[in-house]
Amino acid sequence: MEPMGTHLRRREGLGGEPEERPSGEGNTETHRAPDLVQWTRHMEAVKMQLLEQAQEKLVELLDRAIWEAIQSHPPQDRPLPSPHPAPLSKTQKPSFGRRKVFVVRKSLLDELMEVQHFRTIYHMFIAGLCVFIISTLAIDFIDEGRLVLEFDLLIFSFGQLPLALVTWVPMFLATLLAPYQALRLWARPRAGGAWMLRAVLGCVLLAAHAAVLCVLPIHVAVKHELPPASRCILVFEQVRLLMKSYSFLREAVPGTLRARGREGIWAPSFSSYLYFLFCPTLIYRETYPRTPSVRWNYVAKNFAQALGCVLYACFILGRLCVPIFANMSREPFSTRALLLSIMHATLPGLLNFTMNDRHTGPAWNVLMWTLLFLGQGIQVSLYCQEWYARWHCPLPQTTFWGLLTPRSWSCHA
Repeated sequence: MEPMGTHLRRREGLGGEPEERPSGEGNTETHRAPDLVQWTRHMEAVKMQLLEQAQEKLVELLDRAIWEAIQSHPPQDRPLPSPHPAPLSKTQKPSFGRRKVFVVRKSLLDELMEVQHFRTIYHMFIAGLCVFIISTLAIDFIDEGRLVLEFDLLIFSFGQLPLALVTWVPMFLATLLAPYQALRLWARPRAGGAWMLRAVLGCVLLAAHAAVLCVLPIHVAVKHELPPASRCILVFEQVRLLMKSYSFLREAVPGTLRARGREGIWAPSFSSYLYFLFCPTLIYRETYPRTPSVRWNYVAKNFAQALGCVLYACFILGRLCVPIFANMSREPFSTRALLLSIMHATLPGLLNFTMNDRHTGPAWNVLMWTLLFLGQGIQVSLYCQEWYARWHCPLPQTTFWGLLTPRSWSCHA
């Protein structure tokens, strides 16, 4: 037990006047306040940077985990139902961090070839090609006594191919260098006006790249009057390279700008971009799933199929269409020439319609319903006509042929 006097003195000391403090302590707190605010802002920036880096790593790990899970569990006969996404509310924004995951899978054509009906159609086309080749050989040997190989149409279609390849080289080099160098200029850390100059220079490179791809192939194709196949090569490569460069910038620029504050330059590797320009995809990634080894037999098979399609089209057009339409403008119009042109153009037109026309689905649907309504109208009209004929012109005797033959053909009542 403490004495009462001591307890009272301690209470008075606590509740009494405050002790005197040194005069310099207030100034120290005043000077520390701006430093504390600055430090807080720095820590907030570090926190945001760490969260962004953690989100990138988490997305990458989840993509890899999904790909490994798909690889370890092959698809069964019945696919799993995909969960329906919940509807977005007005305040909820869609997530822009989702990225497409590439997995090892068969192409759509390979999957179609596993269907028996599609393989039957494929074999029918091969059989038709063999029949055409045999008939052509027989006709050539009977008429000419020798084998006549005419590749004039193929040579004409791919005429001036060296000029098309020479034009393709600067297009490819512009796509290879301009977007990648522009991205490296944007990836450098900000340093006053120098970064602004680099940003403008990157935009100039992209503008020059777009000008080369848009102007050069069209100018060469129009000025030199390239044949159809050579012109298609330039136009298709023009569109492909534009889409490739756009996809590369769209996928790589956000990550490059987020990582700009680090030391050095962070940009995708040049080898990955070069591989992306040749791989059959329009979505850029640093790595893609690949087979352990190159299947050269698969490559040779697809190359042979592509070459066979070119020869098939050249053979049909050269044997059926070109001989008929070559001299049509020089001959007077006649019913014979019209019927021959229609019959010879039926097979190429049907082949082009079924293989190349992308509107075959809606066209077949509209054609089916149109013919259905026309058939119903014709059926009602013929039924009424036949009923009237059998009512006013009854058969003298009932025979099997009389039942099959329309009575309206011989009734004149």
